[in-house]
Amino acid sequence: MDCLAEWPEPVVPVESLAHLQTIPDRYVKPPEERPNCIASAGDDAADAIPVVDLALLTQERVDAAVAEAVSAACRGWGFFQAVNHGVAPELVRRFAAAWRGFFCLPAEVKQRYANSPATYEGYGSRLGVDREAALDWSDYYFLHLLPCRLKDHRKWPQLPPELSEVTEEYGAEMRRLCRRLMRALSAGLGLQEGRLAAAFGGEEEEEGACMRINFYPKCPQPELALGLSPHSDPGGLTVLFPDHHAKGLQVRRPGDGAWVTVRPLPDAFVVNVADQIQILSNARYKSVEHRVAVNAEKERMSAAYFYNPRSDVPVQPLMELVEASGGAALYRPMTFNEYRLYIRQKGPQGKSQLSELYQN
Repeated sequence: MDCLAEWPEPVVPVESLAHLQTIPDRYVKPPEERPNCIASAGDDAADAIPVVDLALLTQERVDAAVAEAVSAACRGWGFFQAVNHGVAPELVRRFAAAWRGFFCLPAEVKQRYANSPATYEGYGSRLGVDREAALDWSDYYFLHLLPCRLKDHRKWPQLPPELSEVTEEYGAEMRRLCRRLMRALSAGLGLQEGRLAAAFGGEEEEEGACMRINFYPKCPQPELALGLSPHSDPGGLTVLFPDHHAKGLQVRRPGDGAWVTVRPLPDAFVVNVADQIQILSNARYKSVEHRVAVNAEKERMSAAYFYNPRSDVPVQPLMELVEASGGAALYRPMTFNEYRLYIRQKGPQGKSQLSELYQN
């Protein structure tokens, strides 16, 4: 399965459309998918995703209570907000300010970094390569971070001047956080703390990581559009720096399927299980659909760090979990490279990719 080297049609930055009074038809969602047609949950505590305090989750040890809290959140919701995560708020603010500076640059400067569907790396405005497909109201910048051989600073923005350095520093902190979370997730399954990391290809420079910085311009008709269509993340684990000034992320609540708007806590990250962890855990942990609503009054920016298996390692349910349950492996082996290529061709499509490609 080969990926196209070029987009099948001209790519229009969404930011260039924000001044319009009505959005182009390509961005209008079908009635049943529009955010105003699906009731979102209210603001009481029962509608909130779990909050997990990671203060006792260190590099040296996994606190049993923290592991249980992380495990419970990922079994029940697939999402949680992480507080006391150990990443300095000042670093996060410098990182966010640098990327806001990039998205404020003139269009011709940003277009120097225009991406292609071959790797998605660079500045872009669409996901998926289906000609005339419905589009989402967002621009983004996609970067490869790990393994180091894939990281190419020539594809990183040169402006603002501090962007490259602070992104490196932020990425290193995200990697450390994800490694700690992987140990907690393993312990929560009753496994050795390093078991999930080993299934990812090992911890020593072998795992994968990439980042997508999302920019959602103001939308004149937010009731008709979405910043990002419903999807589950294809990788292993996602750590999101959300926009604390404008809500937008919505999670499909397990059980009744209601859309719940995430209300970010100060200095918190939003963490979610992605498809590869669902596969390895044989669906004990479940990746959950989420989407992004847009805003008529405020633009939004967020940054998603994707922590992934080594791209060429077949991922399949861990046999100790299959045997312990006395059941069967729910998914067939597939490398992350194979799965990611399919996602890049099709774009966001709920959780259909997982059932179509993996289900035994």
